[in-house]
Amino acid sequence: MKIAPLPLLLLLAGALSAQVATAADKQFMTVQLDAGAKQATQGRLLVFAREAKSAEAEAMEKSKEKSSEVTVVDADPFSATSTAVTAREVSRLQPGQSIAVDGDDLAFPLPYSQLPPGDYYVQAVLDVDHSYNYTGRSAGDWVSDVVKVHLPAATVPTIRLAHILRESDPWKRKSETAEERAGWDATRQHSQPIDFPSPALSAFWGRQVKMPGWVLTPPGYDAKAKVTYPTVYYTHGFGANAARLVPLLAEIYGAMAAGKMPPMIWVVLDESSPTGTHEFADSVNNGPWGQALTTELMPYLEKHYRMDAKPTGRFLNGHSSGGWATLWLQTRYPKLFGGTWSTSPDPSDFHDFTGVDLYAQQANVFRKADGGAYPLVRDHDKVMGTFEQFAKLERVLGSYGGQLASMEWVFSPRGQSGAPQPMFDRDTGDVDPSVVAYWRDNFDIAYRTKRDWPQVKADLDGKIHLIVGTADTFYLDGAAHKFKAVMDGLNAKTDFRFIPDRTHFDLYKQGDDKLALLHQISWEMYSIARPKSALKSSSAKAGK
Repeated sequence: MKIAPLPLLLLLAGALSAQVATAADKQFMTVQLDAGAKQATQGRLLVFAREAKSAEAEAMEKSKEKSSEVTVVDADPFSATSTAVTAREVSRLQPGQSIAVDGDDLAFPLPYSQLPPGDYYVQAVLDVDHSYNYTGRSAGDWVSDVVKVHLPAATVPTIRLAHILRESDPWKRKSETAEERAGWDATRQHSQPIDFPSPALSAFWGRQVKMPGWVLTPPGYDAKAKVTYPTVYYTHGFGANAARLVPLLAEIYGAMAAGKMPPMIWVVLDESSPTGTHEFADSVNNGPWGQALTTELMPYLEKHYRMDAKPTGRFLNGHSSGGWATLWLQTRYPKLFGGTWSTSPDPSDFHDFTGVDLYAQQANVFRKADGGAYPLVRDHDKVMGTFEQFAKLERVLGSYGGQLASMEWVFSPRGQSGAPQPMFDRDTGDVDPSVVAYWRDNFDIAYRTKRDWPQVKADLDGKIHLIVGTADTFYLDGAAHKFKAVMDGLNAKTDFRFIPDRTHFDLYKQGDDKLALLHQISWEMYSIARPKSALKSSSAKAGK
């Protein structure tokens, strides 16, 4: 059960009321760091509140009618208005010290004093490294128990930050069969962590910066043998990192061991950063990540592993933000790679930025010309959230690491303050055309490809494979259609696939196989690297 988004009229009324509220009208929440904490801490203090009945109903649904106990209260970008959140920065919080959070100062979707009166479940989180917008709750964060309160109220019981979250071993799972454990053990033996210190990135930041990830070798790999393998450079979508990619390593290794995928080396790259995803672009804000990958990390890996080390044996694959990253790398460095298979990529043509034409006169990412709200998240035909809701929730959760802010760290010019220039106004949704012009010239893939086509055609033609669902959760099929039209206008050889009714999250699934598309992609790559090979997938041999 989820609460429907609050009407805009109610949001505006709440905001107006908050402007004239006195201190006595405001809703304050008191949060205390556990007296047993070993040291002082700091970070962004977040307080979440969820209407009790809807929270209990959702808990009952998730537990399959076993329990209505609410153990977590958190923001949900797919139902942005179901949970209220307020925040404040904390420079230093001593063990046992209490601090007041003004629930009307920075809040979404309403100031806390304007929430409908009733019972709420409340939970506080101290985000110590300002990564909540990207990872959510993570190691080192302080978390309170869930408490039930009545809001608004003159006084609310003190919420105690009682638990610190610990680092978990990504190679350990809560439950598994002996067969699964054996598969994971074999995967681990063939997985080598990447922790490469980049000279270019270190020079940019003035401190050592490392490039993390994994190298996964196929079954039977022998570092001393003369045989080489095609190599796939894979990178992930928003919210992932090296540790969270371990299950994917196990899936790929298991598929190669079972003959569902050909024997190749997979370089699984971590594109996460404190600012979100750097997407392996050379950015004035994030640094030269594309340069570091292509001139530093790749030569290092090809020196130490049995890789083909030539364009016909180097491939790219990524999903979502990773889809954009791999599409960018292929078009930016067309001589280096033999093809990209980019799935559900972030907008590749800014004429359709999740539905918004950023180049339109007086463009606004919140409102259409008729005043209607731009949707951003959908479940097939059902709108789950708007661009405005998504942006304003992200702003409360923190200024770093959110999806929209992350794109500005990649695409935007640097402002006078040293931070990226915002592409749009967070209060009004108005687009800054000067910033968009910079985005176009430097990072609009469709625009750049068309502009540079005479120079890149010989090395790029036939290498772009873009796959997206027609019901993509974030409307990313729109930009893919725009990009296809540009490439068709150039008479380019491309492979655009629009899979009917597939979303952002089930694109790879076919029948009971959740990674069937990845298996198919791997064989398409292998046929380019080994055109004369008689090796076939196990499913093809079985006539499936």
